[in-house]
Amino acid sequence: MSLRGAPEGPTAPAAAARAVLAAICLVLLPALMSPPLSAAAILAGAAQVDITPPPGLPMYGFFDRIVNHRVATGTLDPLYARVLVLQSGEKRLALVALDLGRTFGEPSLARLRAQARDGSHVDALIVTASHTHSGPNILDEYPEGGPPAWESAALDKIAGAIHQAALNVEPARLGAGYGDAYIGYNRRRVGPDGSVSMLWSNPDKAPSGPVDSRVGVIRVDREDGTPIAILVNYACHPVVLGSDNLQYSADFAGQMAGTVAAAFGGRPLCFFLQGAAGDINPYFAGTPLDKGAVERRDWTGRELGTEAARVAKEIQTRACPTPSLDFADDVIVFPWRWEPRELRADLLRTDGPLIFQDHAGVLAAASPPSELALHVTTLLIDKRIAIVGMPGEPFVAFQVDWRSRCPVRDCIFLGYTNGYFDYFPTILAASQGGYGAGDSNTYVAVGAGERMLDRALIRIHEMLGELGQVPRFESSAPPVR
Repeated sequence: MSLRGAPEGPTAPAAAARAVLAAICLVLLPALMSPPLSAAAILAGAAQVDITPPPGLPMYGFFDRIVNHRVATGTLDPLYARVLVLQSGEKRLALVALDLGRTFGEPSLARLRAQARDGSHVDALIVTASHTHSGPNILDEYPEGGPPAWESAALDKIAGAIHQAALNVEPARLGAGYGDAYIGYNRRRVGPDGSVSMLWSNPDKAPSGPVDSRVGVIRVDREDGTPIAILVNYACHPVVLGSDNLQYSADFAGQMAGTVAAAFGGRPLCFFLQGAAGDINPYFAGTPLDKGAVERRDWTGRELGTEAARVAKEIQTRACPTPSLDFADDVIVFPWRWEPRELRADLLRTDGPLIFQDHAGVLAAASPPSELALHVTTLLIDKRIAIVGMPGEPFVAFQVDWRSRCPVRDCIFLGYTNGYFDYFPTILAASQGGYGAGDSNTYVAVGAGERMLDRALIRIHEMLGELGQVPRFESSAPPVR
């Protein structure tokens, strides 16, 4: 018997339900397949921690305090570690800015990398120092083996701040802007005959050069436009406070950070990212305490901070439709500039060595290493913000050169980053001589700065896909000789 007119298969109500479900799937499926907005954005989180050591420690930077065994008596203003964690997809990087004279030695940096990796899933680490001369002394190697108690405690605190920042990451927008501040001068004077003399202070603000007045500012905002962090890049030694100061201080960098934060209601963390300050001093360098050193320090910090805040307020941050983090940590091996045994003899001179104590442990070894391994750090954010870091005190000409040759507009230069090997003069400055250019305070082979800068530029072009190779996102590439 034929049942014409009756539906075959499922009943009519069931078929109607399936049709409705199919229509719903067609609407929802694209949304279900697309990642959420937060997964497609750069994520950022910030934190800071007080790492001020106890009194009684040797202080960094001024040799007469070392030879006279003068130690810190207290704290003028706190020393901080500020942390910015950036994340794109599975890649996570931490930028750590220290209110210290230099970054830690390689054993301590390796320990911090391991803590950040194991505790916070941080793949890459950039550690940079302000170069304040009012912090504790730091060595690459310590006679007793491990780091002193204050340094070990600081490393644990920094690892904790990295973890806190990583836990608090949220979708972020970035932007960059630039201004000019006039707080410093080039302390090397090259005469008509090519001779070099040093101008250690310049309160009359006499013109000198080369110098870089540019203030670079990177602003990291939440999605609602409120700042998470403001990064301020400038090249100038934080040495307004001189050798008679025996209290810990961030020098003018601390006043700068406070000025910027106050301009935004005290909410965002402000980072000072030291540039290529190897030959740049503040006008009022080494002011004695009884001649108004603290007031001069505050003026210098406010001048820089006021301009940085002005620039930061004008920056229009934006989210990148194709966010990315590209990072490379290249280890380049260089020979010594001088014979290591001669440098070791300088360390023992009673009239004052030409080299500070940073590498005393290395040079005191029976067989000092024949080569020096230096980290060159390169970061590209969203294919539009480039950062390079060198492990010492580059002369300011490298910063200017980096900006003129970098293939992206927004680019900043960091000195005192991921290690410390004293001065990197230009080849020209090395031929002229003078402090930091022709004496034992520069002991890496001549041309090291140029070669490191070239390596960073190659990396940026690779990251942009212009050289047919993209470096892996890794903490350390194989050494390059």
